[in-house]
Amino acid sequence: MIKILKDIEEYVFFINKINKTDNYSDPMLSNEVQMKHNLLESVNKKDNITFGIFDHNNIIIGFFVFLVIEEEKYAEMIVGLSDNKKAYFELFEYLFDNYKAYNIDFVYNPNNNYLNELLKEYNASFEIEQQKMQLIKFNNIKRKNEVILYSPKYKEQYINLHLKDTYWTGEKVLTAFDKFRVILAIKDNKVVGYVDITHKYEENEPYDVFVKEEYRNMGIATDMLSYAIELDKNKRIMLLVDIDNEKAIKLYEKLGFEKVKGNNITAHLYIE
Repeated sequence: MIKILKDIEEYVFFINKINKTDNYSDPMLSNEVQMKHNLLESVNKKDNITFGIFDHNNIIIGFFVFLVIEEEKYAEMIVGLSDNKKAYFELFEYLFDNYKAYNIDFVYNPNNNYLNELLKEYNASFEIEQQKMQLIKFNNIKRKNEVILYSPKYKEQYINLHLKDTYWTGEKVLTAFDKFRVILAIKDNKVVGYVDITHKYEENEPYDVFVKEEYRNMGIATDMLSYAIELDKNKRIMLLVDIDNEKAIKLYEKLGFEKVKGNNITAHLYIE
């Protein structure tokens, strides 16, 4: 049985209990900042739906928060907590009954076998597992390349260069400067790289780091990230990197990031 929740106070014990397990903890609730932003404030966000799944004795066996953008037919699991297989079956029944023709993203613990099995059964596509890293001590470096804050004069170049197969396209980022800061790398008055990074939160993260192929191995990504961190140095910064991207991991370690607990994997599901 699924119930839409307007208050989560009585379920905090269940939430904390599941979130302390190795296999079913939620990587989006790995610190106090995420707990506040993704959980405690979830009920008050207009685009979020918070619901519990209960057994026949009215005991909670699953807690979920989804972002739902109706006009875009898009949803994303913000919080997913359960160690009960039945809860995940009910979750998918609910999604298939209520969100037909939606694209739904799941960001979750790679060890969650119940969710893994169901997503595979429904032919979801999976991204590579990501390693979580936290900025522990910023190692300031002498930048060798020209990196600047976004300027409207580079709008067309930035949009053309930006990755297209992502929710946060260049066009969307440029309408969300309350959320994002954009750093550009410039060579011969041309945009050759960019970093999209959040800046309004207590903990921020780079969402996208990109350098044109012919300009790689020149320290451009390092310089853009260094500048981005410098602008946000009084706040916590975390990031996620593909676990097999050793080159990027070394780059982040050079800047002062360290590996921390909270790896995740992202799956994309289309509901017909």
